[in-house]
Amino acid sequence: MWFTVFILSYPEPSPDPSLPRTPPPEYDAAFMPPKSSPKPVDLHEKRQLMSESEIERTLVRLAHEIVEKNNGAKDLGLVGVRRRGVPLAQRLAQLIQRIEKEKSPVPVGTLDITLYRDDLSTLGPKPVVQKTEVGFPITGKNIILVDDVLYTGRTVRAALDALFRQGRPKKVQLCVLIDRGHRELPVEATFVGRIVQTTDEEIIKVQLREIDDAEKVLVVESRSS
Repeated sequence: MWFTVFILSYPEPSPDPSLPRTPPPEYDAAFMPPKSSPKPVDLHEKRQLMSESEIERTLVRLAHEIVEKNNGAKDLGLVGVRRRGVPLAQRLAQLIQRIEKEKSPVPVGTLDITLYRDDLSTLGPKPVVQKTEVGFPITGKNIILVDDVLYTGRTVRAALDALFRQGRPKKVQLCVLIDRGHRELPVEATFVGRIVQTTDEEIIKVQLREIDDAEKVLVVESRSS
């Protein structure tokens, strides 16, 4: 059986001169105004909150509180939020091991959450989990999530979501060096080094020797130039 297929050809319609013509991409690029770049932020130091010795004493106190709250170091694991939450978690783990005279070290993992962070953030409003290196099974464990500054709570929310993708811990507690208030989510820390009242213009700047070659906590103020 044969089928005959007819292909009809229609002439291309001529453009309507009354309609505006769409310029080519090169034309758009040449005449579009450039995207505005973010304004540089000038940080002005206002005061020092904690010295090196004060940070050390605070971490010793927090380590004792963690041990007391969790009845020792059994089934305990610490997870630090990168960047400065990681060295804080490592120091706390060493202190807990010494307090409990444990032979094996307290396990420490890391969460890499690119912010768009609570403090020193100018990139955007949403934390993004980039990499998780917990390095030990968290299911059934008492997990201490460690960060340097608690602010809006968005970082902690992202960290909890990432943590529960790794397993089902028995309990999760939050430990922070500084709580500066201004919460946007119902998030509170179980262990707090210091509570600091701040304005929206002020920023808490934590410096640790592992990252900054300095050891102090500052209150700085952002001034757009």
